[in-house]
Amino acid sequence: MNYTQNHKIMQVKETTLVVGVDIARNNHVARAQDYRGIQYG
Repeated sequence: MNYTQNHKIMQVKETTLVVGVDIARNNHVARAQDYRGIQYG
């Protein structure tokens, strides 16, 4: 899909959960946050 950055940002709603995962050699880290940037777990 060919979206602009603004279009991607507009897709984030109150029901959106953003999950980021960093897979390193020895340590793996995951982070979940809501649309306001509040972290979970």
